[in-house]
Amino acid sequence: MTNTLIIAWFFIIAFAIIMYVILDGFTLGIGLLMPFLNNKERDIAMSVILPNWDGNQTWLVLGGASLYGAFPLAFSTLLPILYLPLMCMVITLLFRGVCFEFRLKAKENKKNWDILFIVSSFLTAFIQGTVLGSFIQGYQLSNYALEQWLSPFSMLTGIALVIGYALLGSTRLILKTDGLIQETMFKVATYAVYLVTFFVIIASILTPIVLPSWNIETINEHHQLYLFVLPGIAFCAIIISLIAIRKRNDTLPYWCAIILFLSCYLGFAASNWPYIVPRHISIWQAAAPPTTLKFIIVGAIVMIPFLLCYTGYSYYIFRGKVKNEIHY
Repeated sequence: MTNTLIIAWFFIIAFAIIMYVILDGFTLGIGLLMPFLNNKERDIAMSVILPNWDGNQTWLVLGGASLYGAFPLAFSTLLPILYLPLMCMVITLLFRGVCFEFRLKAKENKKNWDILFIVSSFLTAFIQGTVLGSFIQGYQLSNYALEQWLSPFSMLTGIALVIGYALLGSTRLILKTDGLIQETMFKVATYAVYLVTFFVIIASILTPIVLPSWNIETINEHHQLYLFVLPGIAFCAIIISLIAIRKRNDTLPYWCAIILFLSCYLGFAASNWPYIVPRHISIWQAAAPPTTLKFIIVGAIVMIPFLLCYTGYSYYIFRGKVKNEIHY
């Protein structure tokens, strides 16, 4: 029973994180793409974000709170190492929200709020990417130096995630808009697909270098799914996305971008299993006492279906093309 609860909480946290990455990823991506749009198109782009952007971040809160409750040893181990980037990320997320709200009401200084929104979106995405890179590299638990999370490899993954979010944002705008803004996003999405493919290949080549514990024996025994099935799915998603963009399909590019993110995320999770602090602390070692896991799972059983229903309903209500600026 205890092992079942531990695995369940691992998947709950993983699910919450990927929900945040996909849902808030396109809002960050749209923020990154503001320089490609004129004032009227920026209003439309912000209207695409408006109905869902605040609810998307609920998944990040759920993931962080679940890590604290279900795996306190992992939380207390990772927080000192990642305190600076995580605090910076929280500040940029808050600042992005302020920019978003003030821009909606601004009359004369809307351009300044646009610049601040672009900068905060970029910093949020880049910081998340550097944290991801530090996870791939692993940590020295006795060392809290800056290089733990800000290394050449983590900066590469930071740039890669910025491009990945731009891909999500451009394909989301393709799905939700039409006319000139959609045509612009088709062009942007084409370049983004090629850049994401390049960075995924480079990161895959560099991972065995920055992670020497990967060896042929380990790969052969444990990583067949990661090395063959998931990259194959990602490759198919890339090809289908490029074909769909060329044929000016509204829907497929966005879903292909999601599949690409999912395949990379599942590969990352599979390569680290069962560690929650890479190569140091497993989920079994980091788990809270069984009584705690049983107590908090009740809250998860209540909250997760509620969040899923709320998210699904909000996206259903605001489905379709956005043709005019909306307010609240």
